[in-house]
Amino acid sequence: MKASQRALNGLSHVALAVWAVTVILPIVWTFLASFKTNTEIFTDPLGLPATPSFDSWGRAWETAHVGRYLINSVVVVTAATAGTMLLGSMAAYVLARYSFRGNRFLYYLFVSGLVFPVFLALVPLFFVVRNLGLLDTHTGLVLVYIAYSLPFTVFFLAAFFRTLPDQIAESALLDGASHTRIFFSVMLPMAKPGLVSITIFNVIGQWNQYLLPIVLLSGAVEDKWVLTQGIANISTSAGYQADWPALFAALSLTILPALAVYLVFQRQIQAGLTTGALK
Repeated sequence: MKASQRALNGLSHVALAVWAVTVILPIVWTFLASFKTNTEIFTDPLGLPATPSFDSWGRAWETAHVGRYLINSVVVVTAATAGTMLLGSMAAYVLARYSFRGNRFLYYLFVSGLVFPVFLALVPLFFVVRNLGLLDTHTGLVLVYIAYSLPFTVFFLAAFFRTLPDQIAESALLDGASHTRIFFSVMLPMAKPGLVSITIFNVIGQWNQYLLPIVLLSGAVEDKWVLTQGIANISTSAGYQADWPALFAALSLTILPALAVYLVFQRQIQAGLTTGALK
């Protein structure tokens, strides 16, 4: 290996190590702070808790209603991800495998959504959802999540579907299978690595969404708030009397599900990205 290549590899490893530290340390600090008292957090922020206690987790779950917000987030993200994957995979398959007038126009219309900042659409989005009678409802939030997630889903899956062999689909068509049967029974199983990868990306992206819930779920329906809204409310409502350990416990409850999903499906995500790149 040349000296320049070794130097480049060394720099890349250093950059990755720095990036890992900047990501991991705040997460670890958040978990440790959830076991401290208010005094310990401000007097010894980098130290370990003197007497670790789960009391703050109980206060976050019951008093701050994080449990209710967590359930709402699970319901909304599950429904939105399912709708995104169904509609996104169908649209991507048609755009990738069928030639028809307007195909490229529709594809680039989807892709253009990737470069459109969501905050620019918040005001018209609010009025559209209100005119549909879906403001302050989980249904309205789910539909907006689906629309918000479709551009990247279609962009990713269309590229993946193009790599699948034509011979298998043609054989199934000759055997009498309909286009719908080919899609659900043949092509979707073959695209499983890509589907798993984009599903995880959508789950994490929708789970961490804050702007859209703030706009579409007002303070009048606090019982329908999602987790990000609930945590923001905890951090701002109490002022100087804020229960910081409970706040960090609530943040930990937000991090744990997303972290668990990634850890469980880590290999599938890497396999999906690698397969798409190699093909």
